Amino acid sequence: MSLKNAWKRYVLWCANEHVCFRIPEIESILAMRNIPHVWIEKQTENPWLVISLPNEDSVKEIMSRSVMVRCCIELWAHSKTPDRLHEQLKNLPDENTRPYFTSDKSFKISVEIFNKVISLPEKIEKIEGFSYLPLAGPVRLKNPDVMYYYFEFFGLDPGRVPEKPLDYFFGRWICDSERHALHKYSLKERHFIGNTSMDPQLAMIMANLAQVENGHLVVDPFVGTGSLLVAAAHFGGYVCGTDIDYQTLHGKSKPTRAKQTKRLPDEDIMKNMKQYNLVDRYLDVLVSDTSRPVWSSKLRFDSILTDPPYGIRESTEKIGTKKTEPIPEELLSRHFPSKMEYGLSDIYKDLLNFAAEKLKLNGRLVFWLPIIRADYHPSRLPEHPCLRLVTNSEQILTTHSSRRLLTMEKIMEPEEASDSAVIHDIQYTFRTKFFERCQESTRQRGEEYTQHIMKRSKRGNGITQPTDE
Repeated sequence: MSLKNAWKRYVLWCANEHVCFRIPEIESILAMRNIPHVWIEKQTENPWLVISLPNEDSVKEIMSRSVMVRCCIELWAHSKTPDRLHEQLKNLPDENTRPYFTSDKSFKISVEIFNKVISLPEKIEKIEGFSYLPLAGPVRLKNPDVMYYYFEFFGLDPGRVPEKPLDYFFGRWICDSERHALHKYSLKERHFIGNTSMDPQLAMIMANLAQVENGHLVVDPFVGTGSLLVAAAHFGGYVCGTDIDYQTLHGKSKPTRAKQTKRLPDEDIMKNMKQYNLVDRYLDVLVSDTSRPVWSSKLRFDSILTDPPYGIRESTEKIGTKKTEPIPEELLSRHFPSKMEYGLSDIYKDLLNFAAEKLKLNGRLVFWLPIIRADYHPSRLPEHPCLRLVTNSEQILTTHSSRRLLTMEKIMEPEEASDSAVIHDIQYTFRTKFFERCQESTRQRGEEYTQHIMKRSKRGNGITQPTDE
């Protein structure tokens, strides 16, 4: 028997949100920890993934990082019909079940139904259907020694729920994932936030895609309120960042919480780090222009995580002026540099060039790119000869726009001036197109509403509408 034949199958039961990020996150964790594996079922749509792994330690390594998976079970049976599921359980090899069916092992069977709500008596009836299992120990509903999961899957369409489940699963619970941390880092309870603070789940997904490990040096060149620094520090990274907006970094910008009229004296990124006991991972943030990096030429980062401004809810600016005359020397000491528009094409060109220069070899850049969906094509994504595209996932924002989460890995050092980012003409009039599409959608909804009101008015006046008959 080969070693792979001795591996066990496990079901990764996923959260039903940000679906397209599931597989990229898990594969990033597998690669980061060098975990050997074989995919058995790898479908993006369904809320489960089936994977073959060498042991439970591998499972726990994945689950210690993942925020897209809810829990993992050792798969004992999976079928399209209940009869076949029970047949599989009755024919399980004794060596697989013997350690768990002893009299000293308390147990619990949990029932989970996807896309349908059932009553408690119905759940109990389903549990009693497994009475043939030789479970010799006592039932314990809280903290049992062994927990079993029974899943029924009723499809993905809540408007068309089938009469019977489409899939049945039964297995032994191994562990839950790192999703519990999402409650800890909730923006609702965070001390310092802004109108573009990153959702904690997306921030932790980005940290996993960047493969942030304990001791890594991580930077966000558009740091804002530091949400990505929190996620990276949670996984052990030493974090720092830059931003051109002095007001935001020093907690002097307009508050974004409802009913809050002004910022508190200690609203800043440092306070967030103290709130989460991550101060020992926080290096600092600098007021700096990303187009003019301030870092030492010898400094190298393990990861770069960032969400550049798109010009929608935050301005895109850099230091500069169109004036040609020099500033008088007597005014230099009191001069504040002027700012000018920082186009998206320049932002992404500078970002990729920065990553090619400042990342360690095999280090990762993870960033968001705004997209007008009708104009999108993978061949028009930003490129750099020193960076390899690893993942490309979409988060839909509106009917006409979305943003892509891109992961790039540094594969070689830049040697010549020609080793520069290639920015295709894709979305670099994004702001203009975004508002054009918004106005178009608003106008269309207005016309539909007007037609609806006119039809109601005519019916009210006794005027019948013509029909095709």
